[in-house]
Amino acid sequence: MRTATILGLSCLVAGAAAADESVPAGHPGTTFYVSKLGDNSTGLSWSTAFTTIQAALDAVPDAQGGHRIVVRPDTYLEAMLAPAHSGAAGSYNELIGDHDGRLGSGTSGHVVIDSGDPGAGFKSYDWWGTIRATTQGWSPEHKDPTFSAIIWDRWKLRHLYVTGSDGGLFWDCTNRIEPFTVIVEDCISLGRAFGGGVASCLSRADEPITFRRCTLWSLDMWGDTAGGYVRVENAAMPERPDVVFEDCTLVSPQCALKGGNYGFHTYTRVLVKGCRLIALNFSQPAGTPNDGIIQSVQNGKYLHVDLADTTLMGYKVLGVKVDQDSVDALGYTTHGAVQAYVQFQQNVPPGMHRLPQWPVAVFEQIVPPAPRPARPAITDVVRIRDNLCELSPVVWRGRLCHLECIRPATGGVRDDYYLRICDAASGDELSRFATGYSLACALVQDDTFYAFASRWEENNWNDVTMFKSTDLEHWESRVVVSQENEHLFNSSACAGRDGFVMAYESNDPAYPAFTTKFASSPDLEHWTKLPDATFGTNRYTACPCIRYVNDYYYVLYLEHRTPRHYFETYLTRSRDLRHWELSAANPVLAPTALDDGINASDPDLVEFDGKTYVYYSVGDQLTWMNVKRGVFAGSPASFFESCYTSPGIPDPGVIARP
Repeated sequence: MRTATILGLSCLVAGAAAADESVPAGHPGTTFYVSKLGDNSTGLSWSTAFTTIQAALDAVPDAQGGHRIVVRPDTYLEAMLAPAHSGAAGSYNELIGDHDGRLGSGTSGHVVIDSGDPGAGFKSYDWWGTIRATTQGWSPEHKDPTFSAIIWDRWKLRHLYVTGSDGGLFWDCTNRIEPFTVIVEDCISLGRAFGGGVASCLSRADEPITFRRCTLWSLDMWGDTAGGYVRVENAAMPERPDVVFEDCTLVSPQCALKGGNYGFHTYTRVLVKGCRLIALNFSQPAGTPNDGIIQSVQNGKYLHVDLADTTLMGYKVLGVKVDQDSVDALGYTTHGAVQAYVQFQQNVPPGMHRLPQWPVAVFEQIVPPAPRPARPAITDVVRIRDNLCELSPVVWRGRLCHLECIRPATGGVRDDYYLRICDAASGDELSRFATGYSLACALVQDDTFYAFASRWEENNWNDVTMFKSTDLEHWESRVVVSQENEHLFNSSACAGRDGFVMAYESNDPAYPAFTTKFASSPDLEHWTKLPDATFGTNRYTACPCIRYVNDYYYVLYLEHRTPRHYFETYLTRSRDLRHWELSAANPVLAPTALDDGINASDPDLVEFDGKTYVYYSVGDQLTWMNVKRGVFAGSPASFFESCYTSPGIPDPGVIARP
């Protein structure tokens, strides 16, 4: 039955609000932390945080509720998530992304749960999703016994960005048709089939399933898809909503909101309040139009939608997939400003206002909000050099100059490798030297130009050699760091507490990937290795840039965000080159622009004219690299210290080398 207003709307909305009021924990549960910077031990603090969300879900100790999992902004390649226990009445469990840093992660941004294949990408697959739920499927992975997402009962999820699989934040309770409540707030959820929703469950009148301030996208128009999909197994239409969408944006090529499924004869009621429902298929009638922005699959009578202050956009408003003649039985009520923008030949149901002009403000909200990452404020970023990877800035006799490392991407002969110094403003070449060398850094001390570079020989990088000159014409050189059972790559040197310190990159086979080692010198010419000072013994730490500021050695370095082919610049610091603490603001440089590729590497910086110029390379780490430069409005000391406004995190990979 359809009416133009919702009689007793306040009663319906009160049912939706009840879920929120029940969330404050009556039981004093445990808080667990998830961070890629943690040591993956107890999960009880940011420094001991679990490195996966599933590990924290497994650690939930009981079903008394009140437990909380707080996740640091980052990308988590995880799928088929399931907690060890449900929450409890009046004491919901919580899974929260620390999107603004208020919960102590030290950074801000999206908490991305990517459930795609780590190597191949988007994974639309048999029962594959972010939320675990299985029946016996067609794939070898899903021949196990049926699993129900009912285990998520009385959980609240906030500030998550979910993508990469068939269903986003979608709970299929499969074979357990029981009362179920989940609350999802301020989340972005994208899936091939469903942006979000529930199936195969019952609801609670005073604790409806609730999506609030969410962006829900379905990416497919084939088969059973919708921005929001709901199927609650009621024997008759209830008086109150089973599911509430409040201040949400639901988008899909097929339909924004769908209820029921083929062969199911159960009833579902939905409250849609203050939402944007957008079906992107605006086909002509003779083409392949969708069946409605709001659809009931089997028969119209199995779905009832209460609409309040909501705008709909698409080919037409209401539709039914199977029994199309039953569309008049699809129940709805309207309250307030319920508006529809549809194909001009289609009717707008009574109680809705037809929009004759494109609703610009509504359509703009299909773009999910983007929190600002807590990185140093680097502005005026420009690309300054194409087809170059390593560039070291230096001030030479009052001029900002660039030491450019010329080399092919791979292979080549000795003459293809050399260094050159250019004026940063004009591009004029001031010097060309060090044939057969590259991966260099620059330092000026006592009116002498120093460059430290690795030698290309036998198709690999060898030793670290010093070059020095007082006039950029006549150069002296000597090997200052000799390789052992390893090859040596990028290096960086700075004035330190007592003399000078060099950070250099090694592929020492004692460690799993590139590792940063250190040496010291009293005069920049005679260097002593520091064998007990090593950073990054458990993971990829490449391309170091070292500076000494206010009794700390700061090192910018490259992290390979395995298993992704993705590279970001991180920051760590130490007083003694042995004990390190990572910046909670990491990554301090990340590929964000369209021309960045998947890389922000080879960092370097220099102070000039009262500003700090920050250099880094973008590209794909395979075939092309370009150099960019940005400006930090302050000194290098301010730059580094701004990354430690929150406490530093002890590095979980510190292993002092004997």
